[in-house]
Amino acid sequence: MRRTNRFGFTMIEMLVVLLIIGVLAAIAVPPLLRHGPEAREKATRLQISNLKTALGTFYLENSRYPTTEEGLDPLVNCPADLATTWKGPYMEELPLDGWGRPFIYRVPSGSTPAFLIASVGNDGLEGTNDDITNLPASH
Repeated sequence: MRRTNRFGFTMIEMLVVLLIIGVLAAIAVPPLLRHGPEAREKATRLQISNLKTALGTFYLENSRYPTTEEGLDPLVNCPADLATTWKGPYMEELPLDGWGRPFIYRVPSGSTPAFLIASVGNDGLEGTNDDITNLPASH
């Protein structure tokens, strides 16, 4: 009797393995995709919370919030007029929202609210129902 050493897989074995992987992927992937938008929204809310904390620290040390014109950059880079009080950086880098876009930052005139941080949400349009902000829903 002749004995052969077999290396590798036959074509049938490979097709069976690919079929099994395909079935498992078809079962596992759809539930994961349903959580995508929810995860992006949660990540965005968490980033807004982190920005609020950094802005609070900035305010305590500099007696003001960054202006609308400055944006959020003073959390990372020292503004020229704050060279003596700025103790940052208050964040290593400016975060993006869950959709990879920069946050909107505005300081309204008056004292309340102190600032607005917003994400335009999934649709990318400001002023729509999917916007996420640091303000209560009534605003």
